[in-house]
Amino acid sequence: MVLSRRAMVTGLGALAANPLAGSPQRSRRPAGPTAPEPPAVPAGVAPERLARDERFWGAVAAQFHVSGEFINLENGYYGIMPEPVRQAYHRNVDLLNENNSRLLRTTYKAQADQIRHRIAQVLGASTEDIALTRGGTEALQALIAGYNRLRPGDAVMYADLDYHSAQYAMNWLPDRRGARVERITIPEPATCQAVLDTYERALEEHPRVKLLLLSHMNNRTGLVMPVREILAMARHKGVDVIVDAAHSWGQLDFGIDDLDTDFAVFSLHKWMGAPLGSGFVYIRKHRLADVDMAFADETYPAGDIRSRVHSGTMDVAPILTVGTALDFHKALGAANKQARLRFLRDRWVHQVRDIKGMQILTPDEPAMYGAITAFRFAGRARTADNVAIADHLLERHRIFTVQRSGVTAGACVRVTPALFTTPDQLDRLASALRELPSALR
Repeated sequence: MVLSRRAMVTGLGALAANPLAGSPQRSRRPAGPTAPEPPAVPAGVAPERLARDERFWGAVAAQFHVSGEFINLENGYYGIMPEPVRQAYHRNVDLLNENNSRLLRTTYKAQADQIRHRIAQVLGASTEDIALTRGGTEALQALIAGYNRLRPGDAVMYADLDYHSAQYAMNWLPDRRGARVERITIPEPATCQAVLDTYERALEEHPRVKLLLLSHMNNRTGLVMPVREILAMARHKGVDVIVDAAHSWGQLDFGIDDLDTDFAVFSLHKWMGAPLGSGFVYIRKHRLADVDMAFADETYPAGDIRSRVHSGTMDVAPILTVGTALDFHKALGAANKQARLRFLRDRWVHQVRDIKGMQILTPDEPAMYGAITAFRFAGRARTADNVAIADHLLERHRIFTVQRSGVTAGACVRVTPALFTTPDQLDRLASALRELPSALR
């Protein structure tokens, strides 16, 4: 039988609307177990009070399948997917594998636009200001490399606590743009005023700075920066700021207006709980021309933010799963997540501050921390010292943490609980830290 052109077009249109049509392999696969429903958030309960409701958070923890072989307090690398997200991801992996190029060439672009719209709604942004990426690092590299307002003799600035891959990209700008690099050190102990004074002094001392990298929450110590205030002083001096919000979105309760930034990057596979390989870049529409198109990409017009990132043929299953992750996040509520994560951090920190030589590298000012906190012992600032501490916690106590270097005052150990972490587990950490000084002699 010979199909007419009209019939072919009609059939392809139906296929685009329903990529599973005519897929017997899909229909024969047995359905997997149904994911449990997230617990309903009690009405009228303040986040700080809900943070102490172990029955509620026990039900939340049941949404995550985690290993029982160790206590995972290294949840800053990426976030474990809750069961609804994990199951959706597996369905999307199957969908992509079965439909292959047909999915990519028909429905995916429209689905990706829907995901961009969902992200924009949660962030309080415009869809046209968002481009999907494979993570925060790709987004940072696109912004730093593409920022085109630098001239030879200008300077760029970053701090010791900023993300190492972003530092590398900034260090590349002398060759790419002829710009000088200025590096500053965040003070210890860190307070909001001390941080503001540091940036004010640095911007005053380096008037040629035109671009500043600023971590909303850094991945070394977990310190949360007063972004809006630093941005205001930078704008006053004509300095643009790229905000790295990869660790903060989904961990802290904020929207894009709270940052008041023109340029920002976000990860979706950390505290939003989406699969690995999902993030996005934010460029406010009127600033789009200040970032070059990626490799003169002609896939999208110059006025489309998606022309600023070129990822090639990427695994789209993580992107297709983002909506489910956002549903889970919204069901719990950003304020409730933030309060719980701060409660868990306080649980261990408040038990160990009196240990001789213990240095906690984030203050107790609520606006300056979330889940992530790092520590070091006085006299043990070498990388090897802190690797030994992390190894001891794992081998002796089955507590998994991670050593972090790059802090000017010395290396440290990072502790990062998650929504499935229990207070008892953090009590075990506190007990282990009390024995550390004698154990490591």
